[in-house]
Amino acid sequence: MDLEIPKPMKKEHEELHRELKRGTKEKGKVGEAARGVAKTLHPHFVKEEEYAMPPLGLLTALAEGRVSVKMKEAVVMTNRLRADLDGMLKEHKQIVAALRKLVAAAKRENKLEYVRFADKLILHAQTEEAVYYPASLLIGRYLKLKLKKHPAAARQHTNTGKI
Repeated sequence: MDLEIPKPMKKEHEELHRELKRGTKEKGKVGEAARGVAKTLHPHFVKEEEYAMPPLGLLTALAEGRVSVKMKEAVVMTNRLRADLDGMLKEHKQIVAALRKLVAAAKRENKLEYVRFADKLILHAQTEEAVYYPASLLIGRYLKLKLKKHPAAARQHTNTGKI
């Protein structure tokens, strides 16, 4: 099953990337600080889009009671998120520290659009920590329980030793 990041979340990431890219082209301390944010943020966004956010694309199906053995790919992703969660949260702290430098530079250079951008990105990180990551982990736990009871998953588990 192809797991897709929910469109609103994907669009939000794309918008944040566009705004940051514009900042990296600025001259002076704002551009320097924005490039520092980008250096920290890009690898983090890659991880999120690879395994933290795609399981969230199953929320509607799961809320409607639809579970399929094809969803087991989400369990693999959420296991990876669980294993890397401390690192992801550490990266958020590094990103926020870089954003604080951007805020200071933007205020000094009177480029307040970058202060607003930094505030938006900090709120985004807080939303991930409070909602997206826990929801993704919960999806993994839920699927583990449901797939144990799923007839096709049980047959596959018997045949391969894993789900």
